[in-house]
Amino acid sequence: MEEKKLDINSLIGFLLIGGILLWMLYMNPSAPEVVEEPANNEVVVTPDAQEEVPQYDAVQETDSAAVARAASRLGAFGYSATLPSASENTTSVENDVLALNFSNKGGYLSEARMKNYKTFDSIPVYLIKDDNASFNLSFSTVNGRVLNTKDLYFEPTVTKNGDNTIVSMKLKVSPEEFLEYRYVLKPGEYMIDFTVRSQGLNDVLNSSAPIVLDWKLKGYRHAKSITYENRYTKLVYEYDGGNDDEVNDGEDEEKDISYVAYKQHFFTSILLTDTPFETGTFKAENLVEDEEVDTLYTKAFASSMPLQLNGGELNYNMNWYYGPSDYKILNDYDRNLDEIMPLGWGIFGWINRYLFIPFFAFITNYMGYGIAIIVMTIAIKLVLSPVQYKQYLSQAKMKVLRPEINELNEKHKDNPMKKQQETMKLYSKAGASPMSGCLPALMQLPVFYALFMFFPSAFQLRQKGFLWADDLSSYDKIAELPFYIPFYGDHVSLFPILASIAIFIYMMMTTGQTMQNAQQPGMPNMKFIMYLSPLFMLIFFNNYASGLSLYYLTSNLITIGIMLVIKNFIIDEDKIHAQIQENKKKPKKQGKFARKMQEMMEQAEQQKKGKK
Repeated sequence: MEEKKLDINSLIGFLLIGGILLWMLYMNPSAPEVVEEPANNEVVVTPDAQEEVPQYDAVQETDSAAVARAASRLGAFGYSATLPSASENTTSVENDVLALNFSNKGGYLSEARMKNYKTFDSIPVYLIKDDNASFNLSFSTVNGRVLNTKDLYFEPTVTKNGDNTIVSMKLKVSPEEFLEYRYVLKPGEYMIDFTVRSQGLNDVLNSSAPIVLDWKLKGYRHAKSITYENRYTKLVYEYDGGNDDEVNDGEDEEKDISYVAYKQHFFTSILLTDTPFETGTFKAENLVEDEEVDTLYTKAFASSMPLQLNGGELNYNMNWYYGPSDYKILNDYDRNLDEIMPLGWGIFGWINRYLFIPFFAFITNYMGYGIAIIVMTIAIKLVLSPVQYKQYLSQAKMKVLRPEINELNEKHKDNPMKKQQETMKLYSKAGASPMSGCLPALMQLPVFYALFMFFPSAFQLRQKGFLWADDLSSYDKIAELPFYIPFYGDHVSLFPILASIAIFIYMMMTTGQTMQNAQQPGMPNMKFIMYLSPLFMLIFFNNYASGLSLYYLTSNLITIGIMLVIKNFIIDEDKIHAQIQENKKKPKKQGKFARKMQEMMEQAEQQKKGKK
């Protein structure tokens, strides 16, 4: 989205229009006479046509002619347009964490500000402002009109119940008949009680036509990296009594909806209901057309759910949540809102919820967040060090056996089947296996992936600095580029560079011996992998959170240190070689699987000879 610039032609046009309006007001100072419209001009829309009634301006007069005109356009709801509240006024309330404005027009939130947080450029965080959101009920009346609450005027009242602030917005048909939005704001709470109910409208609302709730929001940009923020901005909904799904870009539909969340990486807007919506249609649209330029919005969300009448009346108990995407805050509500957080599925989410999140919260009570990342990484590496020892021991055994394997390769270079059989016999006698080095690495993958999901979701890192990084939840820019590089960006981050160097050193240590030998058929090109991994880190993590890059840097430095200790002080390759030679002298009982594989290979070899 391009930056807004002053359009001189538009400015001249506005000035001309303003001049004409001032001239007209000067020439016509008296108010125009109100003339009752003929009955045949009444606007009636049938439910089948599904056309909206034209928006009706507020009527301040209370004489019979004004009431008649309002009724001709809005039917029974014309009464609301004749009240003093039929204006563009707003009602403001706040607690310790939220500042809210409710608009008379539509009865919905026109502004929601986080009082304790600011954006990357020190502007207060707004989830709703300047018409970026709308909440509307579309319904039919018994005389065929189709109305939208967003176009109608509600009458506000504010009361106190203890420490709770109650905002009642009533769309009136008469003094005692109305549609009400009732909001209850509690001290220190991001969760707002929200009730939609009607009173005395059973003869006004058309029960045979659907009442549709439409909620839309365009998410404001809050973070420095548009790319990174947009990656974790998505629509999440819960359905079918506890299942959850998400819409990143596109449309979706499901039944029995219990909440809808517009997650904007570190801040979230959620609509929850005690009575599940029968169905829900959801849409998410990416609004970032060009990541090279500044943008105001990240994504546009839209949800549509039908409401059911009970005895001709509406009565839904719901909640609004406007607040941080903080796992602890969301989880404490005990309404399955923690599923909004992208912590990973299955075992990955389990590791984050029950290990990493509690442990990180504990250590941050005693140290800064950058140091806490390092301490957490050290603790994880120490716990995994026995697994890494097994991995390096397997690599050492394979290194010792490499000369003998090379001899077998040369001896049976014209007979691949025989070469494979002899190699398997050698592995079996020596008690070594190429797979024994892979299994420990696979065991560590759930931990690494869980951490990959944990750091981008850690709200605690937002705007917390460490060393040269001023925000561990965003990139650590040390230099600005005069141009934009695809996938890389227009800046240089230091933590990804250091992490790439550490990964390169680690890959050199683990693959150097392999590359010194001839490349085996079917094996991956380790030299290519050695250069690819650091390059991937360097390019794609340039826009990632510096906290994640700090973790990878620390993790690889610790891994390198552990490997050096194991190699120089724990594992003696000469002893391993002697032990392998002893193992080769002992009779080795062959397992069922190995025996079966050998039999199959021998049969294949015999069939091959028979064909010749």
